[in-house]
Amino acid sequence: MDIGKSPERDPMAAQLTVLGRSAWGTAAVYVALVLAGTGVGWLVGPLADWLVTLPWAPLQGPARLLGSIPGPVLPVVGSVAGLVVGLIAQHEELVIRLSDESVVLSRKGRDQGTRHDAIATVCRDGKYLVLLGHDGGELSRELCELDAGRVADAFTDHGYPWADADPHQGEFRRWVPGTPELPHAANAFLNARQGALEKKGPSDDDVRELREELSRLGVVVRDEKRRQYWRSFGQSGPAAE
Repeated sequence: MDIGKSPERDPMAAQLTVLGRSAWGTAAVYVALVLAGTGVGWLVGPLADWLVTLPWAPLQGPARLLGSIPGPVLPVVGSVAGLVVGLIAQHEELVIRLSDESVVLSRKGRDQGTRHDAIATVCRDGKYLVLLGHDGGELSRELCELDAGRVADAFTDHGYPWADADPHQGEFRRWVPGTPELPHAANAFLNARQGALEKKGPSDDDVRELREELSRLGVVVRDEKRRQYWRSFGQSGPAAE
């Protein structure tokens, strides 16, 4: 849901549109997670006591330890755990700040700003928001769980070219080690990225940093079920040779 969006545009002022989860939505997530954590805390004690009565059940030691904890403590611990999960989830959510001059994408305390004139197309690629440059490279690719219609309307209201799908989607090819069309450095980065992708998932910082290194070589990479697909861009980058 978008927040902070003025219903009228003032041509004399730089209007700012902020897209992110609403305050009510954020509060609802926190309440749900805290209640879930509290409920789990109430169940842990009786479950631990029951496991201790089963000689064949695993984790007898931890079960006895949990069973020895006073009853009210576990629900409190569960509610705190739910609150922590909510804080982590909020920290990882994407917030978009739009003006006629630039786009700022914020996630995990990190801001990435891009000038309007550097952006050729903005599009959705599945769950991802993608900003494309004039050379066909990706300026940004961020997981975006905001309403697609609201996001599209906000970008078009500020004059950004919008596409419902990646215009380069048909150019991606499945990466296999040693792909001859790619320079050696790109294959090395993709190989390292594949390992990080399989172990840590697409949101890992190493996966992100290796994507940026590939972009410097003229290679765009996208992920599907922890498989990598690539395409080259630009006329003079190593990948276009």
